Amino acid sequence: MLEFRGRKLSLGSEEVDEVKKAQIVEARARNISHNVRCTECGSQSIEDSQADIAILLRKLIRDEIRSGKSDKEIYENLEDKFGETILYKPKFDMQTAALWLSPFLVAGAAAGVWAYNRHRQKTNVHIMALNLVRGVPLTPIEKETMLDILTPPPSQARTSSSWLKRWRGQ
Repeated sequence: MLEFRGRKLSLGSEEVDEVKKAQIVEARARNISHNVRCTECGSQSIEDSQADIAILLRKLIRDEIRSGKSDKEIYENLEDKFGETILYKPKFDMQTAALWLSPFLVAGAAAGVWAYNRHRQKTNVHIMALNLVRGVPLTPIEKETMLDILTPPPSQARTSSSWLKRWRGQ
């Protein structure tokens, strides 16, 4: 017994096998189609696109699955025919290394800048010198007082209007 849209159907074992095979082909085809870019639309997968080329590619994928090809073979075949840009997940090689590694490089640089600034804030040369001269660390109140005395006020960012005034000689 097979249930389809709320109806119970009695089919032979051969018919059930055919239905299961068709479901497997359809699931594989949809999975592959979601990972293939439509060459006409560009931003849609061929599964979501209604362009003529997308319809033909979906049919080609189903035919190749039925002929016994693996997913990898189908992806390679599509890449050979249409180029690497047809796949949403390009392979990692020397040409795409910068693309794949750039998020990690940016994150590493940001973490390095953050760590350097944090270290610089915690390390004050004047306090370290006073600790060495005295031989004992400063108390928190002494440290705060010394920082107020020794730390210059933050530099004010020059705006374009102040730059313009200086240029004009005002």
